[in-house]
This record gives sequence, structure tokens and C-alpha cells, in this order.
Amino acid sequence: MDRGTVGTGGLTITIGGGTRSDLLGALSRAGVQLNVHAETLLADPAFDAPLEQTLTVVERTVAELDLPQGAVQSRVFAAALAQGLQLCPLITGPWLRLALLDQATAPDSVLSAGRAPSGAIHIASASVNEDVEHPKGFYLRVVDGVPWLRGYRCDDTYIWPAEQRLAFVLAAGPDSRRCAATGTVAR
Repeated sequence: MDRGTVGTGGLTITIGGGTRSDLLGALSRAGVQLNVHAETLLADPAFDAPLEQTLTVVERTVAELDLPQGAVQSRVFAAALAQGLQLCPLITGPWLRLALLDQATAPDSVLSAGRAPSGAIHIASASVNEDVEHPKGFYLRVVDGVPWLRGYRCDDTYIWPAEQRLAFVLAAGPDSRRCAATGTVAR
């Protein structure tokens, strides 16, 4: 079992149901750091009063989506949809960050390099703004023992590498397990 991974079987989490202030407080108490792109996304109206919902989240690499050479985001998302996966609601990112506080530390501490960062789990969600300068979604990463919720920007010319890990929604099934305090699920 990998520490702090979503796994192929899924991790069932409850998202929403509170105020933006409650969520920001929970992130702060957990020691989660934010970049400016995450702060921009957290200001989105989707966080105003999100309804509570329970999702089973699964992790796949781009290669596991039958894209061994990598692909642009639109192709990655289309491949996931073809495999029966769904995009996560935008609000999934912070809740998944809280569920995966024990995520393994990234192998390097580079925070921004114009590429998918090592050790990151990107939350696959629909873009809330078509402006290329607006953040497209969240990713989770632990750097030097510190959990981060970061937002990212990209356009549809950026090639996501085959090893890039993404979180998607899966319909609940008998093999999914309820989120425990650690948020780990066997891969």
C-alpha cells in the first residue's frame, strides 16, 4: 500500500456541506499551504455554499488511460471518460487534500517549473474559466513534509506526461472503502 494515495479501488470522501470559511479553517489547522492559484480557485462561487456529496475518487496515471506517450488535457479527460471515469467537481481538491494529509513527500522540492511536478496528484475537473491565465484546477503535493494544495494553469498544447497521476470520480461500488483518518486505500 502506498502512503497517501487514492488507489485504483477508490477512496470515498464527503465534500462540501460547509462554508468557505470552515473549509479554509480546516486547511489552515491541518497546516496545508496554498499557492496564489489555489487561492484564486477557492474564491470561485462553487465554494460559496456547496452541497454535501459523497464521491468515490480513484487515481490513474496518463499511461493507465491508454496514453503511454502522454497527451494534452482534453485527450486525457476524454480517455478517462471513455473508461467510465468522471471529472471531479472543482470543490473536490481541498477535501481530498484533507483526506490525504499522509501523502508521501515529493522526491524534489521544486514548487514551480512549468511542468507537472513530481509526486503530485492533479484533480481532474472541468475548467471554470476559459482564460488561459486563469487556474484550471488543483493538485496535491507534499514538499519537505508540508502538505500543499496548489492550483495550476495550462492550455491545451501542454502534454501531460505518461507518469502524471490524476484523481477522477468513480461510481460507488462494493470495492470502495470509506475514508479513514489517514485517507489511504490499497492501490
